[in-house]
Amino acid sequence: MAEVKKKTAKKTAKKTATRKKSTASGGSRRPIYIVDGSRTPHLKARNKPGPFAAADLLLGCSRPLLLRQGFDPGLIDEVITGCVMPGPDEANIARVAALRLGLGNHVPAWTVQRNCASGMQALDSAAKDIAMGRADLVLAGGVEAMSHAPVLWNEQMVAWLGAWMSAKTVGQRLKTLGQLRLQHLKPVIGLLRGLTDPVVGLSMGQTAENLAWRFGISREQMDEFAVRSHHRLAAAMQEGRLDEIEPIYDRHGKVYEQDDGIRGDSTVEQLGKLKPVFDRPFGNVTAGNSAQVTDGAAMLLLASEKAVKQHDLPVLGRIVDTHWAGLDAAQMGLGPVHAMTPLMQRHKLKPDDIDYWEINEAFAAQVLACLRAWEDSNYCKNELGLRGAMGSIDQARLNVDGGGISLGHPVGTSGARIVLHLLQVLKQHNAKRGMASLCIGGGQGGAMLVETA
Repeated sequence: MAEVKKKTAKKTAKKTATRKKSTASGGSRRPIYIVDGSRTPHLKARNKPGPFAAADLLLGCSRPLLLRQGFDPGLIDEVITGCVMPGPDEANIARVAALRLGLGNHVPAWTVQRNCASGMQALDSAAKDIAMGRADLVLAGGVEAMSHAPVLWNEQMVAWLGAWMSAKTVGQRLKTLGQLRLQHLKPVIGLLRGLTDPVVGLSMGQTAENLAWRFGISREQMDEFAVRSHHRLAAAMQEGRLDEIEPIYDRHGKVYEQDDGIRGDSTVEQLGKLKPVFDRPFGNVTAGNSAQVTDGAAMLLLASEKAVKQHDLPVLGRIVDTHWAGLDAAQMGLGPVHAMTPLMQRHKLKPDDIDYWEINEAFAAQVLACLRAWEDSNYCKNELGLRGAMGSIDQARLNVDGGGISLGHPVGTSGARIVLHLLQVLKQHNAKRGMASLCIGGGQGGAMLVETA
């Protein structure tokens, strides 16, 4: 069995190497520019539906983004939005948002779903259309209202309801009513089911426990990473570095101006008191060192060189390249290293060539495991097909303003948010090159290489 696994790993590495060469950018591909972007504050779910539906969040960040552009919004060629759990009134939520934004009936819109990287997938899809000449202006990003995730009936209750609807006479209805059992009323929590992999049967938190054990990551190290995330976000707020956030108003006139899950006074000692959530009682992954469940949206405006010149648009940066990778779903948190490595090789880059990094903080253990995997020569040889260790990422340049642990991880949004914020960080520090990456439930990884103009 070990020999079979070894051969499979070598075959996978060889296939990846071949794909690296075949998918290298170049040729007739047109450059893809990111003109501007906005996001809503990330609002923590608090055991009840939040103040905004997903479509409302999309409008909250898209309207101000479009209003500050110097062209008619009707000139946008398409709208692409990542979303994992749209509400029942939000089928193809991208189209719902496009129509509510008043872009016009002629502007097509479509929704993509790649779990945690849905927002990045929307950007990649937009980039491909621009690169191929199919579009010049695209509004793309992601949204998730996780507090509005559906609560469902179980199959027994659904079957009973079907029988009840089919009953025609009083006698039939009385008989059906007599078949109703208490267990029929047990709900299915859509959010919990959605965060559990149906193939390997593990929750995302359990996969993080796998990585903590594999790389020897301690509880204290996870909590230290989590505390740093909160402190960095607090500093970014105090120093006004989150320019991409747009205030959003609810129907009662209350304004939401910043991410509200931050715990700026968090300490390792405080987090150390929390009990494990996913592997009781022996695990180390807690609510404190995991991403928060939140609602939020982020949208970016992408443009071709032609559109930039025609409308005299400012340029925040450009998308250089993107890569998607697959791996064992039970180790899904390592997805970033599997996606970033081919990008680095394709463009002949080393870790020191990247000025700033954004690796989505699904779990502290998961980000730390990614860092260690790149430093582990055995992992890099056996899993990534490299000759040795990829190298180290300077944590002073990683998630410099916090991440999912401190501001939350609305699954459809995060892929777009980290790209937008990464470009803001590059701009603020007068830097050139950045890498954004996420792990993806189901055993995938996504990475996007960007540069300032």
